[in-house]
This record gives sequence, structure tokens and C-alpha cells, in this order.
Amino acid sequence: MKKSIMNKIRIVSRSGYMPEYATEGSAGADLRAYIEEPVTLLPGERRLIPTGLFVELPPGIEAQVRARSGLSVKHGIGLVNGVGTVDSDYRGEWNVPLINWGSEPYTIHNGDRIAQVVFSSYIQASFDPVEKIDETARGEGGFGHTGMK
Repeated sequence: MKKSIMNKIRIVSRSGYMPEYATEGSAGADLRAYIEEPVTLLPGERRLIPTGLFVELPPGIEAQVRARSGLSVKHGIGLVNGVGTVDSDYRGEWNVPLINWGSEPYTIHNGDRIAQVVFSSYIQASFDPVEKIDETARGEGGFGHTGMK
């Protein structure tokens, strides 16, 4: 099996927890809560949950913080912003903006896996103002324009 390219990511972990991949094929590494006492999210409530992680991303690399599917399906716990982006020049603590979309309170304990992070390369665009853009066969066809089947 071909191994993916590994990049060294410099990280300070005040919690003692490091992001970790659950399996060899995992794209996302789990992030854990670093909290002094349990936090209960009521239905509809949003909270920033600290991780104790401070990360130095190389230029051209972003971190995408995503919900954990098990928490989402079983308890309705997701990210307020869907997917969070950590820019390569950010040096503060990683906090995860969780929301309880479920119908029951959910309690988070220190060390609980609360999200996952996927690293990705990116480019920055140079914007070129023009009067008109090229046309395509699709044109302005938007959401659902290709039909149901």
C-alpha cells in the first residue's frame, strides 16, 4: 500500500494530547477537548471548546477542522461554521466552535474527541478585474440544474 506524503507540523500541546489518526487510512486526525471541568451543551447552544493545541502550519498549508461523524449522527454535535479553516499564519490556541443540533443536552469531558483536522495545501489567487468572463456550455445553470436523476 502506498503511504501518503507526510509533512512535519510543529505543535505545542498544553493538554498533553496530540492530534491522532484512528486508522492507517484516516484523512482526519482527532482533536480532543482540553477543559478543566465538563461542559454541557444544551440543544441549540454553541460553545468554543479549547484543545490546548498551538500549531505552526507551514506556508501553503491550511488546517480544516471538521465535525466527527459519530458525534453528529449519535448526538447532533457539529461545528457552528460547518468546516473551520485555520490559516498558516495563525498562532493562537485551537478552539473548536461546537453546536448541539440535537434534542438532548450533551456533556463534553476533558480528553473527549470533539472534532477532526484535515491538512490541505492551498493557493492564493490574484484577482484580475474584467468586463466579461468566458461562457461555457453550462452557463448560469445553478443548484439542481441537471435534474434529479
